[in-house]
Amino acid sequence: MLRHLLTTVRHRSTTALYNHHHRHLYRSASYKHPKTPTPPSPPKPPKAPQKPQTFTFHDVTWEDPYSWMSSLQDKVAMRHMDMYMEQEEKYTEAVMSDTERLQTKLQSEMASRLDFDLSTPPLRWGPWLYYRRVEEGKQYPVLCRRLASLNEEFISHKSPSAGFDFTSGKRIEQKLLDYNQEVERFGGYAYEELSEISPDHKFLAYTMYDKDNDYFKLSVRNLNSGALCSKPNANRVSNLAWVKDGQALLYVITDENRRPHRIYCSMIGSTEEDVLLLEEQDETVYVNIRHTKDFHFVTVNTFSPTSSKVLLINAADPFSGMTLVWESEGIVHCILDHHQGYLYLFTDAAKDGQVVDSHYLLRSPVDCPSNPRIWESVFVDDQDLVIEDVDFCNSHLVLITREGRNFGICSVALPLPGGKQAVHLRELNPQFLPLPKHVCKISPGPNYDFYSTTMRFTISSPVMPDAVVDYDLSNGKWNIIQQQNILHERTRILYGTALSSAIAEKSTNVKNSSMNDVKSEDDNLWNDLSEFYACEHYDVSSYDGTVVPLTIVYSCKNRKDKQSPGLLHGHGAFGEILVKQWRSELKSLLDRGWIVAYADVPFLDATNTLLYPILPLTAVDYEEFGYPGDIDDFHAIRKFSPYDNIQKDALYPSVLVSSSFNTRFGVWEAAKWVARVRQQTIYDPKHPILLNLMTDIVEENRYLQCKESALETAFLLKAMES
Repeated sequence: MLRHLLTTVRHRSTTALYNHHHRHLYRSASYKHPKTPTPPSPPKPPKAPQKPQTFTFHDVTWEDPYSWMSSLQDKVAMRHMDMYMEQEEKYTEAVMSDTERLQTKLQSEMASRLDFDLSTPPLRWGPWLYYRRVEEGKQYPVLCRRLASLNEEFISHKSPSAGFDFTSGKRIEQKLLDYNQEVERFGGYAYEELSEISPDHKFLAYTMYDKDNDYFKLSVRNLNSGALCSKPNANRVSNLAWVKDGQALLYVITDENRRPHRIYCSMIGSTEEDVLLLEEQDETVYVNIRHTKDFHFVTVNTFSPTSSKVLLINAADPFSGMTLVWESEGIVHCILDHHQGYLYLFTDAAKDGQVVDSHYLLRSPVDCPSNPRIWESVFVDDQDLVIEDVDFCNSHLVLITREGRNFGICSVALPLPGGKQAVHLRELNPQFLPLPKHVCKISPGPNYDFYSTTMRFTISSPVMPDAVVDYDLSNGKWNIIQQQNILHERTRILYGTALSSAIAEKSTNVKNSSMNDVKSEDDNLWNDLSEFYACEHYDVSSYDGTVVPLTIVYSCKNRKDKQSPGLLHGHGAFGEILVKQWRSELKSLLDRGWIVAYADVPFLDATNTLLYPILPLTAVDYEEFGYPGDIDDFHAIRKFSPYDNIQKDALYPSVLVSSSFNTRFGVWEAAKWVARVRQQTIYDPKHPILLNLMTDIVEENRYLQCKESALETAFLLKAMES
């Protein structure tokens, strides 16, 4: 019909065409177009119930309408919390429903970057190689070991033949603990907090989270038979330490308020009751234990708002009592170790009454006759060189150092000179070990084999996947044991003779007095990505004049000058500083032109969390964030606590707060902050405040982690578009 109409028009006169055209316009003008359907109204956020409660501390009184969210023992409150969490979950799903295709694409991107090899690099301890691996189709790993003598060339893969040597006809892999089976014991969930193998390699002590009872349960497994030992059988366990060469186990339990307060000794294989070695009845005192690297002693750390102490237990005779070897005023960080008759103390305690900004190393003979014990500084104070951490083996002391933003690792031969005077580090001919560019963190260990000259470290950088490196301190040679190659989407795992010839040729033997002189001969050995992603450092001023170190990362190819969107990444909790290491999921943002920045923030509800801890706090927590019992600290906490400083009647940007249902991480902090922001600020559906609730299983499932990361990335992209 339309074709016929056009043909007819072409054959008419100009006048006819003109008249027809006007008649057509007239008809069009009188035609009523259908109404455009009204777009659906944006989903409305849920409103949390308000149950105001008044608190007074020092000279301040304040009201908290959402304190009920943390009343874990109140069943009615928890039912209300469950209903509220369900509403929050539905609201987040509704707001993000238009990004489902984008989330699927992002999840596929991120999953493609996951390590294909699901085994940790094997760790040599005595005659054994210990490692964890994930079997195909299983959610949780298996703890395994094999004798190094039966399989010098370790090959990590998922093939069943990996555990069998067809040449010798021997099964070379021993499964020590299958966490998939632990799931059945612990209500469908397997989270391990502590894991310690006895020094004689006969037993494994470990704690698993009992979700139904909300505590950690101790188990000891016989590694020869695989059977669980009948004792110790303890709940609410927070620390472990083997004594008597593996014949006995010390453990710490917490009280109803999650305060570590009792130390018990259990003789493995004995039917006698476990012996109580220490009970701290002061409700302000917390107890912690650890064994020295050589297993000669167990250190007992106690701390309270007024003092910190270190006591010593002889591991060969744990019932012989405890000896006080060090104490300090206030809450301070202190780690004690032992080497050939000397005690070494790494601490940040005040010196001569003056507060210090960094840690330092002290030492004292074990048989020191003076009382109180005399401690001497090992190194002369150096304002430019900060000692971040220390580690020991029988032959060397290893220091992790920092000059400004530059990290380093150096080793010093042991024993140290016998003089009583502190020395400059350079006088001990330190051997600085090679490192890649832009190192942001160096993590020692685990280094269980005290008598080995090889020590393991994990090297982190904003522009390089984490590298697990073995350094041979006797000759300076180094090997990358595990590192993912992002460019080729593969993971390198090497051990024994299965070493890359290139790395073997590039192994260095460098002995320098300055960390700045030590460079890797070939940065490509590190799978460094600085050719593609830039890393820059700045010092920026906060609103109150405080200088904040800022690290930014961006794609050299995709960054748009002065037009790139940015993501400021911060972390605050559990006394940890922000780790700026490479995160493969951020590659999706970097490749889309985003700039990622890193800076230290406080956790959300600092005032109430520090005043009324539901989860156990440590000395490091109070040391970093302050102790509210001190009035000056209390006022400082109130000033930086995000929950107490929400701006009224302000328009907040779009916010996605992710938290876990797991009570170990305090979902109530996130829920309280979200509810209060919505209550006190201007509501704008274009700038939603969302609460994303993760389940426990996400922590152990890498593909679900990709799903969560995809949601977060989609939220950022959506927020920038709006």
